[in-house]
Amino acid sequence: MILSIENLTLKFGSLAAVNNVSVQIPEGKITGLIGPNGAGKTTLLNLISGVYVPNEGKVIFDGRDITGMRGYQINEAGIARTYQVINLFKKMSVLDNVLVGMHSRLDGPLLGSILRSPSERKEEKKARENAIELLARVNLENRIDDEAGSLSYGDQRRLEIVRGIASKPKLILLDEPAAGMNPKEKEDLDALLRRIIDMGITVMMILRSSA
Repeated sequence: MILSIENLTLKFGSLAAVNNVSVQIPEGKITGLIGPNGAGKTTLLNLISGVYVPNEGKVIFDGRDITGMRGYQINEAGIARTYQVINLFKKMSVLDNVLVGMHSRLDGPLLGSILRSPSERKEEKKARENAIELLARVNLENRIDDEAGSLSYGDQRRLEIVRGIASKPKLILLDEPAAGMNPKEKEDLDALLRRIIDMGITVMMILRSSA
């Protein structure tokens, strides 16, 4: 199992938002978490990704206890996520949004970025090439200079996922990625999810119950 959630509990005062939850997520597969609004699904993702610290329980990722770690540390450990509400930098270009996602995996030192050393320029060029390659997987390579906010709703959703996988995670958490999509956009999302699995990335996603 790539992710083990053990007896996880989070309380806000006397309200238990997540109560003694245990989940096992197998590596290399898509696992769906289904439930009605208010069931605590997003709160569970927030606990895994470091937004909240649990009152009780553990989060074990790839054999490592990441309980209570900060969000950036969890991302560096290999977990990326998207949000129920699209969380792009909408005034930035499509390409720059993906480059932001790569930040935790770039090696260039601060001094090199200030002085624009040859190694820093080489890394920047490589990052740009990798970002364009990722965007090509979702047919957005021709929109790299457009503002992210100018994309259609479905394309913004897919761009957010691409930004997540740009950090080269082992696991990506998707919070209702198909919410608000039309049938064609859902087909495109299904194809993208299959490609993510082919890339060796495990997917845990929230699905809204129809009940």
